[in-house]
Amino acid sequence: MQIALLFPGQGAQHERMAVGLYGTEPTFTSVLDAVFDRFGSEGARIRADWLAAHPRVDLDDVRRAQPLLFAIEYALGRMLLAGGVRPAAVLGHSVGEVVGATLAGIFDLDQAIDLMRDRITRIAGAGPGGMVAVAASAEQLAPYLRGDVVVGAINAPRQTVLAGPEPELSTVEAAVAADGFIARRTRALTGFHSPALLPTCRPSWRAPARLSAPRLTVYSCYTGDVLTDAQAVDDEYWAIQPAAPVRFWPAADRLLNDGPYLVVEVGPGQGLTSLLRRHKSVVVGTNVLQPLLPDRPGTPADDRQAVARLWDCLSRADSFA
Repeated sequence: MQIALLFPGQGAQHERMAVGLYGTEPTFTSVLDAVFDRFGSEGARIRADWLAAHPRVDLDDVRRAQPLLFAIEYALGRMLLAGGVRPAAVLGHSVGEVVGATLAGIFDLDQAIDLMRDRITRIAGAGPGGMVAVAASAEQLAPYLRGDVVVGAINAPRQTVLAGPEPELSTVEAAVAADGFIARRTRALTGFHSPALLPTCRPSWRAPARLSAPRLTVYSCYTGDVLTDAQAVDDEYWAIQPAAPVRFWPAADRLLNDGPYLVVEVGPGQGLTSLLRRHKSVVVGTNVLQPLLPDRPGTPADDRQAVARLWDCLSRADSFA
């Protein structure tokens, strides 16, 4: 069975995520330190907040969530590759797509860090906003949309995320809840994947060197399909990504229908695994899901035990390739 790697995005972050692997998993540690070093003096502050019991900057702040999710997921991916895993495909949600693209060879690490630094600087200057997860379809929520409050993500047929600026988002959130929909705020302090971010994404980022066609199959959460070579090397595709809606479910549906795959969620929590458990191909056992880390914050030992379970699962699979 071939392996597909799944990378979560903004909202998956939590305090001390994957910290139990730092200093105990050599590849994870060395790659993570290399990423922090490339962020310069800010990298040391990002690492300090990640390791701290009480971070100086909230880990939900874009200046922490974005670089930490990229760094940790990239280091986890490199750890798997060093252990012999040879993925056939990658699928990333939001910033997770940048991780997948880097492991697939579209970016080298310096190009990816350049993109992340540019993105973080731009988004940090955006006005207040947020994201609200609603147990409803995009069609059901269409009558509630207003202004720059839009469907920011389609995570499952009845799991939709609204996104936009404040105070408009709170107004829409109240109306949705008043009509009986279950709604909850995600861990985002910015209106990601909404038109509110378009002004901050332009003038657009330009890669310092030409990007490369992917060496692996990359499924795009922005087209809901396989990323083409032309899209992969298009600076504009990556620059506008934070303002573009995430079509995770269509992309995941394409991935799973192309299976069978052993799908490994590579990042904090098990949010994407939880969503995909509902897919018909997973229910009947055609595709198999295996998260890498625990489903909730725990102790450092929990991180190490979860990784040990993953290696055990992989050792019993037909192949690491």
